[in-house]
Amino acid sequence: MSGSLRVVVADDQALVRTGFRMILTAAGIEVVAEAVDGAEAVDAVRRTGPDVVLMDVRMPRMDGLEATRRILGGPGGPGGAPRVIILTTFDLDQYVYAALSAGASGFLLKDVSPEQLVAAVRLVRAGDALLAPTITRRLIERYANRDGRTASLHRDLSGLTPREVEVLRLLARGLSNAELAAELQLSDATVKTHIARILSKLQLRDRAQAIVAAYETGLVTPGAR
Repeated sequence: MSGSLRVVVADDQALVRTGFRMILTAAGIEVVAEAVDGAEAVDAVRRTGPDVVLMDVRMPRMDGLEATRRILGGPGGPGGAPRVIILTTFDLDQYVYAALSAGASGFLLKDVSPEQLVAAVRLVRAGDALLAPTITRRLIERYANRDGRTASLHRDLSGLTPREVEVLRLLARGLSNAELAAELQLSDATVKTHIARILSKLQLRDRAQAIVAAYETGLVTPGAR
């Protein structure tokens, strides 16, 4: 993907915003706006149309979860809907699963290294997987349907081929592309094609959303093997 990479940083801590801005700027990534709460983040996205939003979960006035819902559920800014990376202090923050369900592309701990931060922003902008699948799965298994309410995603898997259903099931179990290829005796390119078709048919943004969909449609269940 060509062109500059444009980011909005939303966090109520000035030191966090400043640190992330310095790291991203040093890597040639443009920070087009900063926000101290979710409401400012929504406004900044609409004004600047960034590629990626780094979104803290816990902020005053409007938290990162509600801001993510509004950003990804609304018309977006000049550049269209960005990809959202959730920032959290804890690796299993209770809000992160809900943020993934709302459309976020993954999450990062605030103590992430500069190299990991830059790599994550670039990966998400390119539509690639942000997290190791096993980390995403561990998060989802902890929080999927934990309160017994109806799942928030109601997707019809009937449009998938048997092979695509198999790929989605294994994807949700935490297998990487290389592991999927070995398990199904397929080439890496074929696995990527299957995943792309799954995302297209289910109207999902990325791999993280595919894993969420697999759990919330009941294709796989937490703790099952």
